[in-house]
Amino acid sequence: MSELIKPGQLDEDRMERSRRIEWMDLGSIEDSHHLVVGAGALGNEVVKNLVLSGARSITLVDMDKVVRSNLNRCVFFREEDAEKGALKAEVVARRGRELCPDALITPIISRIEELEIGKLGTLDVVFGCLDNVAARLHLNAHTYHLGIPYIDGGTHGMAGRVQVVVPPSSPCIQCGMNRTHFKVMEKRYSCTGKETSFYDPKLPAEITTTGVVAAIQVREALKIVSGKKEDCIKHVLHYNGLTNASEVLELTVDPQCPMHSPGYR
Repeated sequence: MSELIKPGQLDEDRMERSRRIEWMDLGSIEDSHHLVVGAGALGNEVVKNLVLSGARSITLVDMDKVVRSNLNRCVFFREEDAEKGALKAEVVARRGRELCPDALITPIISRIEELEIGKLGTLDVVFGCLDNVAARLHLNAHTYHLGIPYIDGGTHGMAGRVQVVVPPSSPCIQCGMNRTHFKVMEKRYSCTGKETSFYDPKLPAEITTTGVVAAIQVREALKIVSGKKEDCIKHVLHYNGLTNASEVLELTVDPQCPMHSPGYR
């Protein structure tokens, strides 16, 4: 005899609609631990999407404070946060928990270069929500060495990109680097290797592109955690919000990339 379902009973289940997606492993998603690096526009959207998708353990790293120009594309920030100069990671963690009280979101106020990722516990997926090349390469090197899937996102105005790096076979962030990227890095560091100050022009940004890129990042993470790595983006997805087009461009492993040298891992 089949069990009777009372009217409205299904609506009491927070994740009921997600349970209807056959491949989605909600148990594994709930048990997974994610590291989100960057609590700006992408970081806001990634944390929002993770919490609403059922993830319950998130570590969030950022050292910046909220400013008023963040408010047009950061769902968790308010006017009072900008007035107080509140720390981004702390605000996102607090407001993310308002979406689901069961979520454990741990803010860490730091530059990612100052942390030992291997000491943050077992990580299932790492998200790069960053705006500079040096931090991306640092994160890429450590996650690849540790064998942790890394999902990098970036935007520039109406354009965006997502790269999914699944060690040990995927091309990594450094495989796609060109001379322009390295020139930008050289501006940030003196010949002694110490960081130096220089004028870094602000990039155009808006919420719809940020929303699309962050949604793709989290969707790919859900595939990984649910055992569907084979269905993830294999190379680099480029999104053009102006023409409403997206395409995956092939990226090959660079034989000279140190991440892929014999004995690196």
